[in-house]
Formats: sequence, C-alpha cells, structure tokens
Amino acid sequence: MTVKPEKSCGSVPWQSAGKKKSLKISRAGVYLKPALVEATHAAVKSTEKQPYFRSKYERIMKRSGKKRAIIAVARMMLTAIFAMFKTGEVFNLCDLQKYDMPEELKRKQTVLQAKEAVRFLESLGVVIEGSISLESLAS
Repeated sequence: MTVKPEKSCGSVPWQSAGKKKSLKISRAGVYLKPALVEATHAAVKSTEKQPYFRSKYERIMKRSGKKRAIIAVARMMLTAIFAMFKTGEVFNLCDLQKYDMPEELKRKQTVLQAKEAVRFLESLGVVIEGSISLESLAS
C-alpha cells in the first residue's frame, strides 16, 4: 500500500477521472497544514541561499494565483519531507542545475548529454555513425 503524504494532511483537492471537483482543501491535518503553509511562506521569502522554492512559487503564481501557489509549494515540500524520512537521504533538488550551476559547467553538461543521445541513437541504428556533428554546441 502506498502512502500519499498530501492526502493524509488534506492538501489535495478532490479529483475524479482527472477532473477537479472542488478546489477547497479538506480539514484533514489541521495542525500540520498551517505549519506547512508557514514554512512555505518562509521558504518563498528566502531567496539568497535557496531560490528553488521561490522560483517554483512564482511560476505557479502566474497561472493560478498566490494562495494556490502556496499550497502547491507546500505539497512539494511535504512530498520532499516524506521522501527524506522514508529513505533517510538529505534534501536533493532534482533540477538544481538550473539554479546553482555556472554557465560554463551548464554548457559542458549540455554537450555531454547531446553526445550521449547521439551515441544512443547510433546504437539503435537510427543514425549513421559520424553523420551528426556536435561542434556547434561545443563552442
């Protein structure tokens, strides 16, 4: 049985068949939800060290509004906290390279990923070896 932390604390709107039936949040987790929302407000305001949650909040806020963005980021935080407790790992951002990686390193990473993709296509036989040049990416 899979435990969904968002459901147990009531931060999931009710959905059926992919359609949202209600945008209100349930009363489950009456003590946990306000603490999560307060932690989310603090994470959104601190931009110097960790701009991750701030950028997620701003992106969601543009299309959904401030309150829904706060709840969405709170859900992200809750899922991360649950995963950290379950696996015992420290917080690790999956898309950290967008925020903290220098431009030169980003470029190297892009070139390496492109080379791996070309090698993969060559191994499948979709592309003939040597037909794709990645010199434009390297410069």
